[in-house]
Amino acid sequence: MSAAPLIRLPDEISCETAAAMTMRGLTSAYLLRRIHPLKAGDTVLLHAAAGGVGLIFSQWAKLLGIRVIGTVSTEEKAELASANGCAHIVHYRRENVAERVRELTDGAGVPVVFDSVGKDTVAGSMASLQRRGLLVCFGTSSGVPPLDAMQLVLHGSLFVTRPALADYIAEPAERDALAGELFGHVASGRIKVQINQRYDLKDAAQAHRDMEAGRTTGSSVLVL
Repeated sequence: MSAAPLIRLPDEISCETAAAMTMRGLTSAYLLRRIHPLKAGDTVLLHAAAGGVGLIFSQWAKLLGIRVIGTVSTEEKAELASANGCAHIVHYRRENVAERVRELTDGAGVPVVFDSVGKDTVAGSMASLQRRGLLVCFGTSSGVPPLDAMQLVLHGSLFVTRPALADYIAEPAERDALAGELFGHVASGRIKVQINQRYDLKDAAQAHRDMEAGRTTGSSVLVL
């Protein structure tokens, strides 16, 4: 394998931690550092706040002074998300997400929604945005959301992006900058990576079923 696409792992980070956090952490890195010029004091909405990306994203956002409103499905996940930096929690199964976001932002809505769920959440995501807000659809765990351009107009001339990690680490210099910032936070303990599920390789199918059913939190790894 060519060394060109590889990322050097610092001695302070174990291989298991790297397996659990590199893709999720780099995703958090480009979402927070490249997608939108977020600044301290901003408030954003993050779906799946207790997931692998969610826990890293929320810790990092807190370091940057960004307030995260996170959506979760259970009390256990609410406690986990809160402990990892979420300023406010919305229980999407029993609360109206957009209405709660408006309450928490004095009616203004948020400038950016980070949506990794897709079809099931896109309507609430758009309704949570302020005028000319940005919807970042970076995942599709519930399927690909159908987007009607007229809905963007009706919700306040919104913007939408469907980014992929590969396009934010394609250039070696940018990849190294994002990885360096991520690894620096993890190595110093400012961001903690939680491996909450370990599966034998033979149980990989069960790992997928658990993730699809929302039974996992934090990161999962396959053990050889």
